[in-house]
Amino acid sequence: MTIRLSVRCAVLATVLIAGSAPVSFAAATPAAAAGHAAPGAQAGTHADWCAEHAVPESLCTRCNPALVPAFKATNDWCAEHGLPESQCLVCNPDLKIERPPKAGAQ
Repeated sequence: MTIRLSVRCAVLATVLIAGSAPVSFAAATPAAAAGHAAPGAQAGTHADWCAEHAVPESLCTRCNPALVPAFKATNDWCAEHGLPESQCLVCNPDLKIERPPKAGAQ
C-alpha cells in the first residue's frame, strides 16, 4: 500500500488551519544537517523528508508533536504505538511510505 502524500498533506493542512495551533519548523534549522527538512520545505516534495523517521517532515509527529491532534481528528492514530496509523509499520507491515522524487526526476 502506498500513501499518496499530497492528499494526506492537504487533509492535515485543512485540519491544522481549521483550528489548531500554528506549526513552526523554526527548530528544524540546526537539525537540517541531521536528516530533517530545511525550514520552508514545501510539503509533499522531495525536500520535505524526515530521514530519521522515514516520513515526510510535514507529517512527522515524532519530530513535531503539535501534529498529533490533526491525525487524531481524522481517525488516523495508532494509540498502541503512538504514531499515525498511516505510518505504523507494526500494524501495517505492507505499508510503503515513499519519498517523493526530486523535481524533474522520473
